[in-house]
Amino acid sequence: MATESAAGEGGAPGLPEAPPAAREIFGENFPAAQRYTELLASSGVQRGLIGPREVPRLWDRHVLNCAVLAELLPSGASLCDVGSGAGLPGIPVALARPDLSVTLLEPLLRRTTFLEEVVRELGLQNVTVLRGRAEEMVGKISVEIVTARAVAPLDRLAGWGMPLLRPYGQMLALKGDTAEQELADSRAALVKLGAVEWAVLPVGEQVLGASTRVVQVKAGESPGGVKAATRRAKAARAGRASGRPAEPRGGGRRRR
Repeated sequence: MATESAAGEGGAPGLPEAPPAAREIFGENFPAAQRYTELLASSGVQRGLIGPREVPRLWDRHVLNCAVLAELLPSGASLCDVGSGAGLPGIPVALARPDLSVTLLEPLLRRTTFLEEVVRELGLQNVTVLRGRAEEMVGKISVEIVTARAVAPLDRLAGWGMPLLRPYGQMLALKGDTAEQELADSRAALVKLGAVEWAVLPVGEQVLGASTRVVQVKAGESPGGVKAATRRAKAARAGRASGRPAEPRGGGRRRR
């Protein structure tokens, strides 16, 4: 059993030591993952991004639970984490898989400020932070993977996330015990949004001893449906008319 660390330099009160699985999952990036977890337990709690009661469970229930999502991701993929909040699951995935190009999309200023500070401190070269809403980014963001955790019911989440996908991309939503029911309730909406295949997938059991339940929704040729295709075409025409690609609202910073 992990023991709790005392408050001190680089630590946070009540935060358990990293379980052995953390070193296996993050490899060379384990020190950065450890620091990220400490930031969640300290400034993340102070800013209201993480509940204080979650600190003893940060590693198992939050950081590692999200990081194992990387098992489902193809090499070198582009990914957008919608409603990223404190960076879950986007930052653990980026740490576990530095080959990925990860965008953390979050509408609230206090959260994007925290995310930018984390990305800067950890030196994450493969992460971009953007402030904005998913519905504002159709035609401006185009990725192979959309992820989300604890953002909205699946049908609403798909309405935000699917239009950001490239053709034949996929949305991965961490849903826990509600996964099957939400999927059953959302099938009609998913079809309208251009989904052609969906399933509930368990990941992480081999390294964590318990699985994370993920709803996988695969898009067809027109992710997001007809309205999203129209908005993408309009954004592309506007970009060509101005002589440059349309820029996301709210700005964004790429860490190099």
